Amino acid sequence: MAGEAPEPSAQERAGKAFPVSWDQFHRDCRALTWRLNEVGPFHAVIAITRGGLVPAAIVARELGVRVIDTVCIASYDHTKQGDLHVLKGISEAAMKLGGGTGKGLLIVDDLVDTGKTGKLVREMLPDAHFATVYAKPKGRPLVDTFITEVSQDTWIFFPWDTALSYHPPLRDGAA
Repeated sequence: MAGEAPEPSAQERAGKAFPVSWDQFHRDCRALTWRLNEVGPFHAVIAITRGGLVPAAIVARELGVRVIDTVCIASYDHTKQGDLHVLKGISEAAMKLGGGTGKGLLIVDDLVDTGKTGKLVREMLPDAHFATVYAKPKGRPLVDTFITEVSQDTWIFFPWDTALSYHPPLRDGAA
């Protein structure tokens, strides 16, 4: 209707900012790998794109897993979560490695938020091990392994979504 304010984005609703640097993200991914090392071995890593690409590369390297596949699901339009769209499914070769149910496969994503994406991928690979670097309470039950839990009202600023910029001092003339 005319005159109505647009629905606030997930970022606007979140309220709390949690910026993550490249160094911190790499440390968190390595910490995730230490936990996963006790669970494996894994036949393949399945990255949920796009957020799962970077942690999947780090985890696969650290665990010595050479087979990496992707499942491409669109759910966010920059900051607004919408309907899920499977843009690319899991390859037949990766499905075979997991016996059709995901046994011995490792699903990796940067974050589980509401759990919508995680639930969809879980349905594709019910027996796979699902790991994320960060988890929010609504999606946490879907994940087998994670490193850091943040509140549901927190917006994580990943390093690939941010850039360094100058911020003036809080007090005028303090520079």
